[in-house]
Amino acid sequence: MNEETFNMDIRKFLKKVGITAQREIEKAVRAGLATGKLKGNERLKPVVTLKIAELGMSIDIDGQIGLE
Repeated sequence: MNEETFNMDIRKFLKKVGITAQREIEKAVRAGLATGKLKGNERLKPVVTLKIAELGMSIDIDGQIGLE
């Protein structure tokens, strides 16, 4: 295994995940505010599931996002 390639590909993947997740969260929160589903003072509790089928791996990563 080439450690440098492995490390760079993990970083590329995580950057893509981070950017995509941020855009989707922002879009969903704005839509929630526009429709009245959110008031704007909530603390959201996102969960991300990371799966790698080839490894039989699945892990949930949870957190909090405050809107105020």
